[in-house]
Amino acid sequence: MVTPHIETLCASLAQVLGARQLSLCTAESCTGGLIAASCTQLSGSSAWFERGFVTYSNASKHQILGVPMALIEAHGAVSEEVARAMALGALAHSSAQLSVAVTGVAGPTGGSESKPVGTVWLAWAWRDAHQQTPHQTQQQTHCQTLLKHFKGTRSEVRFATTELALSELTQIAENVFS
Repeated sequence: MVTPHIETLCASLAQVLGARQLSLCTAESCTGGLIAASCTQLSGSSAWFERGFVTYSNASKHQILGVPMALIEAHGAVSEEVARAMALGALAHSSAQLSVAVTGVAGPTGGSESKPVGTVWLAWAWRDAHQQTPHQTQQQTHCQTLLKHFKGTRSEVRFATTELALSELTQIAENVFS
């Protein structure tokens, strides 16, 4: 199920998170849990993988992650605003220091002129590196987003999204929590 490249990315992420005693949570729509499954395929992942949310429907994004329905209605589920809210919502509903969220159109159906098949919004959020106690009322969080237009089959879009999510998580962990 997981490609050798994804296995390598997960191993790198595990090493970086483990060395920094960080934990990760995921919020996935178009990948349907592939990021979490890839991470937890590694033995010992319980040391750094905190939890995963698969929020495929708009209702689940709202009910589980707290994404406002008004935000989904205004911008659509596949949007920067919703990806950001998913990543921040995952952090708010976990004790992890890092989160990744993905929402997109994996295809082959479901695309539109403005959001064609292969459109994916990714968001990475993290707690302030100097305030590692979860659930502090004044704790600072940060978030970055990225829009990608992947080509290929449904599986190829999902795997490419997973690869990018993992790769950027490793970069953030290395750079922010150095």
